[in-house]
Amino acid sequence: MALNQTEYPAVQETLVTQTLANGLRVLLVPRPAYHQSYALFAVDYGGIDVRYQPAGATEMVEDPEGIAHFLEHKLFEKEDHDAFDLFGQTGASANAFTGATSTAYLFSTSTQLTENLTTLLDFVQAPYFSDQTVAKERGIIGQEIQMYQDDPGWLLYYGILGNLYPNHPVARDVTGTIASIAQITPERLYQAYRTFYQPINMTLTLVGNFDPERVLAHIADNQAAKTFAPATPIVRGVGFDGDLSTILPYRAADLPVIRPKSAIGIKGQIDAQGDLEGTKYKLAIEVLLEMIFGDSSPLYQKWYDDGLVDDSFAADYIAGRTFNYATITGDADDPSAFSDAVASVIARGADQPALTEARFQRILQAALGKYYMSLNSLEQTANQLSSQSFNALNAFEVVETLKSLTLDDVKRVAASFFDVDAVSVFHVRPEAQA
Repeated sequence: MALNQTEYPAVQETLVTQTLANGLRVLLVPRPAYHQSYALFAVDYGGIDVRYQPAGATEMVEDPEGIAHFLEHKLFEKEDHDAFDLFGQTGASANAFTGATSTAYLFSTSTQLTENLTTLLDFVQAPYFSDQTVAKERGIIGQEIQMYQDDPGWLLYYGILGNLYPNHPVARDVTGTIASIAQITPERLYQAYRTFYQPINMTLTLVGNFDPERVLAHIADNQAAKTFAPATPIVRGVGFDGDLSTILPYRAADLPVIRPKSAIGIKGQIDAQGDLEGTKYKLAIEVLLEMIFGDSSPLYQKWYDDGLVDDSFAADYIAGRTFNYATITGDADDPSAFSDAVASVIARGADQPALTEARFQRILQAALGKYYMSLNSLEQTANQLSSQSFNALNAFEVVETLKSLTLDDVKRVAASFFDVDAVSVFHVRPEAQA
């Protein structure tokens, strides 16, 4: 099989790409100097995908919250074995995770790569669900749900998401609730699997020490030996939510914590796509937040010296299919003073003392350094490539977009994204002070 190979001199990487006959995307990054290899088999299906048109149907359905995560758990278990045991026999380390928009199955190994690739492909592409195994899993995931309910940081995060997105499933925990997972049946799992786990909706990414031609041939042979249903268009029922009118301005929860916690959220109003323009917009917001709220900023230093914030303070930006938002969070003795201070900064829009050319250049160079450092990790490289695999730009091309940013780009984003009408606040308060 001829290799479709692209060189990226700026990051000193080679990317081999191939779309197989069944539609599966394969991304290979050979690194001969490494001893390990890391594989990630991902599907463009996650916690938000609860409304959709099943394959072969004409009407929308709504699945219980947590079904994508439940499906991830159940795919490892087969009628007569568990896929974890097969990985263990070769010394490979395997895992999986479910996010808001994707689910991924992975392993890392230094030996028997093709055997582990076969295990990965075969267990993900051969579902087995029964009433008995589904009932058993409800108990396991139920314990996981209860564990998270005891985590104040987790509750703070989903509290602010619930404020920003009261009508969007991104605000629902990907694990679901005790009530929602009770509604999951083998039939629902098979229906979701047939709809989303089509090869055309999946990407296999491999980074490490291997011969790309040999590995690609092995993957192609594995897929050619299987029978897949004809590909069907995926019709999703969850669209972009940039509606500011639905935002809940303030909520609080009283929990058994020692110090209060505060979260300020900013709801994105622009549906930033994975093309050049959308990627540049998202990068500009990340640089903006670092310039204003980063731990090297004058603002952070003043707030820290004044005791308003501590080293738990963080500003993050998350952008996914149908949503994007920023959160500014931290522990605070006075959560109202904390959130009021952050809100007053946001109200200034692009009129920020920290938005200077000198600081922009420092933050940009730091961002580039962080990006280059991330490429030292097989896992981070594979995760970045996989997450960008359904976008117009791949992860190795993003660096050129980052280099092209200007201070004016950041100021334009600040003027639109820093909107007081897009802001919400959530506090976690100690029960004794309620």
